[in-house]
Amino acid sequence: MGKIVSNFFITLDDVVESPDQWHFPYFNDEMEAVVTAGIDENSALLMGRKLYDEWSAYWPSSTDEPIATHFNEIPKYVISSSLTNPEWNNTTVLPGDVDTVRRFKDGFDGNIGISGSATTVRWLLANGLLDELRLLVHPIAVGSGQHLFENTPTHKLTLTHSSTLSTGVLNLTYVPAS
Repeated sequence: MGKIVSNFFITLDDVVESPDQWHFPYFNDEMEAVVTAGIDENSALLMGRKLYDEWSAYWPSSTDEPIATHFNEIPKYVISSSLTNPEWNNTTVLPGDVDTVRRFKDGFDGNIGISGSATTVRWLLANGLLDELRLLVHPIAVGSGQHLFENTPTHKLTLTHSSTLSTGVLNLTYVPAS
């Protein structure tokens, strides 16, 4: 059975939008090692339609190696009711219903990583499909932007790992509480 693992760069005020505007001053070799280890654990990528559109426009022609090759070669799954003919190689569309995603997860062997896609992660969490939530909490409050837990019901989580990077970024891992 597969395990869906979500990864976010996030601010102290729960903002996940536009990390390119606030994340990079905190990125160093230490964080790169954490991010790379997370990427290397994945056997596939899962994303929502919006992230698919953004990434499929960027990664196929990117020269940002070795990550471009990794993202272009790894199997990709998009939860979407509107995407019918994905052009990015190695991409499969999953209809956006709980039963289909559950069957996909149950029949998959390995970690299925999801980076970004806040709306999709909220949906996965609400439907009992998210297995792990990894947050790199940056010591900055940006005041506006999309929040990870925007208009959501209460979700109890259990902390399974925590560490502090030298930049003050918290590396936190949660699982849904049983």
